[in-house]
Amino acid sequence: MDKVQEDWIEKNKELKRLLEIRTLELEKSLKGYQELQEQLLIQEKLASLGQLSAGIAHEIKNPINFINNFSELSIEYVEEIVEELKNLKQNDTIADIEELLQDIRSNLEKILQHGKRADSIVKSMLMHSRGGQSEFVQTNLNGLLQEFVNLAFHGMRAGKNPINVSFEWDLDTDIGLVSIIAEDFSRVIVNLCNNAFDAMRSKLNLLSEVDKQPTYQPKLIIRTKQIEKKIITEIEDNGAGIPEPILNRILEPFFTTKKGKEGTGLGLSITHDIVKAHKGSLSILSKEGEFTRFEITLPPISTAP
Repeated sequence: MDKVQEDWIEKNKELKRLLEIRTLELEKSLKGYQELQEQLLIQEKLASLGQLSAGIAHEIKNPINFINNFSELSIEYVEEIVEELKNLKQNDTIADIEELLQDIRSNLEKILQHGKRADSIVKSMLMHSRGGQSEFVQTNLNGLLQEFVNLAFHGMRAGKNPINVSFEWDLDTDIGLVSIIAEDFSRVIVNLCNNAFDAMRSKLNLLSEVDKQPTYQPKLIIRTKQIEKKIITEIEDNGAGIPEPILNRILEPFFTTKKGKEGTGLGLSITHDIVKAHKGSLSILSKEGEFTRFEITLPPISTAP
């Protein structure tokens, strides 16, 4: 082999090495571009849903404010009337009026109590609806779970075909604060709860066709735990379960097992997107007819974006 051939061989080796380096750089750039594109799509979907939810919540908030304000004002008027009645000569008529006023006051206090509860729910809805420029903040995950599981339950109870559900809480109190986007993660909680309620309702309806008074009791289990610094959240229902043939498709956009216009197939897909945006993972374990468990694993705080 002469000198020219040796030079060509060396040059080919060098070109091959440079080509491999350049290929790796292009693959890395492509992956970064795909991740960026995915994040933009996620934010676009969340922003659209957020605008709709925020508009509805604001419309509800105005009449709730009127209810609360006028309830408080009416309670004050009742108290003033009762005080004035004390200055009058006491008789059976005055006693009856005072008794009626106490009943009115009790009713107003109940209206105010439930009005404040409704206002709290609307505030949670507004938090739930925000999207876009949110940031990772240290958040009490257990508290967030309790608030939005409760919100999802009351939303289900106020909707069509409500069911009774018992809850089992198994929350690790040592978890402390977790770095998440609370507004987005609240959507994950609500979406998974809504999916669980649907599964339990489906099982209850199926059993009711066989037995008019089934012994089945819908139950939702919420767990948190920490394993090797990773934060794990589990939401498990004892509903209809997911059939094996569709288990691998359940997180696909627009995939739904609901009939007609009952579902869009976006709830679990968006949930999966949000978990990925948190650099976490979402896994599903299910047995048809028995249970479904969604497990969210979040990375240690130090690796959060």
